[in-house]
Order: sequence, then structure tokens, then C-alpha cells
Amino acid sequence: MVKIRLMRMGAHKSPSYRIVVANSAARRDGPFVEILGTYDPKKNPFELKVDGEKAQKWLKQGAQPTDTVRKLLVKAGVLSV
Repeated sequence: MVKIRLMRMGAHKSPSYRIVVANSAARRDGPFVEILGTYDPKKNPFELKVDGEKAQKWLKQGAQPTDTVRKLLVKAGVLSV
């Protein structure tokens, strides 16, 4: 199964994340299929960049977003509530 999830980047105590498509059996920071965007919660206000077309393509193919990614996609306007 393919999931859309966050991959942690950044230094110690300063996380930033990539929104990636990955095999559900892969490690959190392991190999991924494609990068869909970035999320930086440390900035005020938080910074969120998502490629909506790529995200829609993967969702139509059956990729399941994690709960956190689902909320971020709603905030980005890719998914509706």
C-alpha cells in the first residue's frame, strides 16, 4: 500500500518536513516515491507548500494520507473537509 506522509528533515529541535509518497512498509525517513511538498511548523505562521496536481494524482490512484497529512492537505486546499 502507498501512503502520503511526512518525512522529517532539519536539525535537532528544528524540524521541517517533506510531504512524500512512500510505501507503507518503508521507514519514516527511508526511501520514497515522490515529493509532493514541504511543511515548516517552526515559522510563524507555518509554511506549507504542496503541489496540488501531484497530490490529486496520487489520491486518485489510491494513496492513503496519514491523519496529519490529511489536515495539511485540507489547509492547502487540495482536499475538502
